[in-house]
Amino acid sequence: MQSFIPDNLPARGLLIGERWEAGNGEHMLEVRAPFGGHLLATLRESTPAEVDAAVAQAAATFAAQELSPFERATILRRASELIAERAEDFARSIVAEAGKSIRDSRAEVARAVLTFELCAQEATRLTGEVVPVNATPGSENRRAFTMSRPAGVVCAITPFNGPVNQLSHKVPTAIAAGCTVVVKPAEVTPLSAIMLVQTLLDAGLPPGHVTMVQGRGETVGQQLLEDPRFAVYTFTGSTAVGTHIRRTVGLRKTLLELGSNSANIVHTDADLGLAAKALARSLSIYAGQVCISAQRILVQESIFDQFTAQLADHVQALVVGDPSEESTDVGPMISLEAATRVEEWIAEAVADGAELVCGGTRDGQFLTPAVLTRPSLQSSLACREAFAPVAVLIPYATLGEALHIANNTEYGLQAGIFTASLDVALAAAQRLDVGGVIVNDASSYRVDSMPYGGVKQSGTGREGVRYAVEEMTDSRLVVLNLQEPQGEGL
Repeated sequence: MQSFIPDNLPARGLLIGERWEAGNGEHMLEVRAPFGGHLLATLRESTPAEVDAAVAQAAATFAAQELSPFERATILRRASELIAERAEDFARSIVAEAGKSIRDSRAEVARAVLTFELCAQEATRLTGEVVPVNATPGSENRRAFTMSRPAGVVCAITPFNGPVNQLSHKVPTAIAAGCTVVVKPAEVTPLSAIMLVQTLLDAGLPPGHVTMVQGRGETVGQQLLEDPRFAVYTFTGSTAVGTHIRRTVGLRKTLLELGSNSANIVHTDADLGLAAKALARSLSIYAGQVCISAQRILVQESIFDQFTAQLADHVQALVVGDPSEESTDVGPMISLEAATRVEEWIAEAVADGAELVCGGTRDGQFLTPAVLTRPSLQSSLACREAFAPVAVLIPYATLGEALHIANNTEYGLQAGIFTASLDVALAAAQRLDVGGVIVNDASSYRVDSMPYGGVKQSGTGREGVRYAVEEMTDSRLVVLNLQEPQGEGL
C-alpha cells in the first residue's frame, strides 16, 4: 500500500497561534498504519504548559474577536471547497492512518464537504423568538425576545474511526455558532485532523479560533476536562470515557456520542434481499468499527433460516484486504488488541452454544466478517459493544418479543427494522428505546443533517449540523420595558 503523508505536517501537531509547532513534550506518539504497521509519523505529546497555552489562546480570541455570521459562513464555505479540491489527499490519509477502505474513505471526505457547507448555511440562520410577555397582567408595556449567543470555548475530543467526519461535526459547528474550539484528536489518527484544521486556516479562519493539542486521554485529555475555561465539551467515544467526562466537567454543556450494540429487526414480511444486503454492509463497514453498525440482528422464526443463508452469502462475498485497493470492502481493525478481543468473544459465544455460520478467523489485525446464530443473550457479543465486523442473529416469535430483546441493553443509539407494514414500523418507532429508528435500512444509516444521538448509556445531546450548532449556543432573553414617548405628538 502506498500511504499518504501530509507534507510538513506529521511532525507538527501543535497549533496555538497561526503556526504549527512540534511541541516540547517528552512522550512520543507513534502513528502507525493498521495495514502493514509501518510508521507514518511521530508526534510529541503536548506538555501541560502547551495545553494551557492552547486553551488560553482560544479563550482570549473568543473574548476579543467574534466573527460575524457572514464571515463565519464565508470561511466555512471556502473550507468546504478546499476539502473537495483536496479530497483524494484526505482519503489517502484516512486509508493510511485508520485502515479504512479507499471507497469508504472517499465517502467520508464527501460527507465532510457537505457538512462544512451545511455549517456555512447554519452560521447565517441563528435566530431567536418573540416571547409574548405583554400577555401577562402588569406587563402590557413590555416586549421580549430571545437571541442566540455563542456558548464560549468548545473542547472537541475525537475518536479514531472517523478522523475527518467526526471532526467535521465538532469544529465547523463550533465556528458556525461563533465559538472558538480546542481540538484533541485520537492519538492514533491525528494526521487527517491536522490536515482539516490546516484547511480551515487556508480558508481564512483567523488564528486562535481553532487550536490543537496532541496526547493521550489520561494526560492531555484529563487536563482539558479539568480546565474551567471550557463552556462546551463535545466527545465521541466509549461510554466509560463519556461517563468520566460527565463526572469531571459537572454542569457544563456536554455532547456525548457514545457506545452501542445496535439492534436490527427483520420481520416476517420484510424484503429479505434488501435486508440481507443492507445488513451485510452495515456489520462490515470499516471493519465494524462504527458505533451504529448492525451487531444484533433479530429475525422472526418463520424466516430465520432463509434469511441467515442470504446474509451469509452477502457476508462471504465481501473482499478483505489492503484498504488502498479499490476492490477491498473490509480492511484491518485499528489494533491487534481489538482484533484479538473480538476473536475471544466469538470463541466464548460458540462455547456457550452459538453457531458460527461464517467468518470469524483472524490474521493479525484482520478479522473476516462473522455471522453467528442463536447466541446466549448473556454473551459478550449479545450484550456489549463489539466494534468489529461481527453480528449475532437472534430468533423471535412476536414483534413484542423482538422489541423487548432490542431494548434489553444499556445502550440506545439507533436501531433498524425491515418490514412492509406501516403499523409494524410505527409500533417499533414508538417502543424502541433509541435516539433514531431506521425503517427498511440498517441501523448504520446516517446523513449529516439529521439529529444524531442516543439515550441511556449511548450519550447526551444531538449532533447533526443544526442540532450541534444549537447545542453550542445559549439562548439569551431580552426584555424591554417600554415607556410612552414624550413630546413626540403621538
